[in-house]
Amino acid sequence: MQDEPKRSDLPEDEQAPSADIPEAEQATPEPAEEEDEFVPSRELIDQIREAIDEEDPARLDELLEPMHAADIADVIENLSAARRRTFMSLWSGEIDGDILSEIDESIRDEIVELMPKSALADAVREMDSDDIVELIEELDEPEQQKVLDALDESDRAAVEQSLTYPEYSAGRMMQSEVVTAPEHWTVGETIDYLRNEDEHLPDQFYHVILVDPRRHPVGYVALGRLLSARRATPMRDITEDSFRPIDAFANEADVAYAFNQYHLISTPVVDEHDRLVGVITIDDAMEVLDDEHEEDILRLAGVGDESSISDTVVETLWQRLPWLGVNLATAILASFVIAMFEATISQIVALAVLMPIVASMGGNAGTQTLTVAVRALATKSLTGSNVWRVVAREAVVGVLNGLCFAVVMGVVAWIWFDGINLAGVIAIAMVVNLFVAALAGILVPLTLERVGADPALASGTFVTTVTDVVGFFAFLGLAQMVLL
Repeated sequence: MQDEPKRSDLPEDEQAPSADIPEAEQATPEPAEEEDEFVPSRELIDQIREAIDEEDPARLDELLEPMHAADIADVIENLSAARRRTFMSLWSGEIDGDILSEIDESIRDEIVELMPKSALADAVREMDSDDIVELIEELDEPEQQKVLDALDESDRAAVEQSLTYPEYSAGRMMQSEVVTAPEHWTVGETIDYLRNEDEHLPDQFYHVILVDPRRHPVGYVALGRLLSARRATPMRDITEDSFRPIDAFANEADVAYAFNQYHLISTPVVDEHDRLVGVITIDDAMEVLDDEHEEDILRLAGVGDESSISDTVVETLWQRLPWLGVNLATAILASFVIAMFEATISQIVALAVLMPIVASMGGNAGTQTLTVAVRALATKSLTGSNVWRVVAREAVVGVLNGLCFAVVMGVVAWIWFDGINLAGVIAIAMVVNLFVAALAGILVPLTLERVGADPALASGTFVTTVTDVVGFFAFLGLAQMVLL
């Protein structure tokens, strides 16, 4: 049996930690900082910035070559305006259609302006008509014309046709590249047609739409079913049950809802004469849903529905100032209510200590109900058929919340200020304010929806105003009646 090697005989990197060294002093590797695998790492972005600052095109090309178009777009968004200009002049690659469609709309105008006309023409030729329409919508007029001039005649005609439809309509969402087949064809005829027309087909499509001689869509067939059916099978026999043509003038939010509600992958778009004019696919519908969710969140916070981290200081300032001004006006209104009870507050200092609690609880309770209501309206979960049941439920929840916290605050006020009457006053005020907060949180967005306003746009300010005014008035009014 061989002797075990002494510790000193082992290579330095294989030696075990010495028992003489306290465990706390032994070197321990620091955990690596976690990076999101789906976005460019901070280290990579720093290397790209360094290559730009050193004006090293070879290094820049090396760093960007393996990157996905969406990641290159993220990198461009993370650069300052000055670095973006240098980047555009250094990079030997070009902003293609994939990158251009991924770049944040707040800087897309700037990128298009920096692109050579030939590069822009190549980029837009790679894009589907719906992506070109979306691009044009977000550009200033000179850049819009620059994009249109880069298109060939047929693509330009399709894009201009889409632009004739109202903004935020299905006609703006659709792509004009559609795969159709006569309704009387068989599976074999359709497959042969697709093979012969492969150069003219869209890069991605999910259904073959069947049309009659007047180009009215009468059904569609999923590619999976098409490939698995026998060649002699009539196309009409394997159409999908989910066939739902959408009017070109339908609102894009309703289109996205239809995709989500009926689990659609794609759907044809028809004009006022029920003729096929385009198709909307799942990626466009999900993009609208994402935009709607983002707008709701931004509007609830009062920061504008197009805020972006790429915006300049001035743009961000003008997006936020208006609603801060409205909030100031409502805060002054609440202050007037407090001023009405100035004499009462001067005699009972405890009121000044406790009244922010009443207002804060009401504001938070109202915001909870408001958030649920706005989301339910956006997803069409809250409708005329269930509205009063939901209102009643929120009212009951408001009362129960009020009773729970009335007990808590009553005990706190009693112990803190040694006054049973003061405890009763704040308890009653808590119940009143949380009940009103629940009603305001549901009724304010419903009212705004009824008059045609966006419930997410102003609801938060109105609800906070109601809860502040009612909370102060209930608490201070009761105190004046009971304690003086």
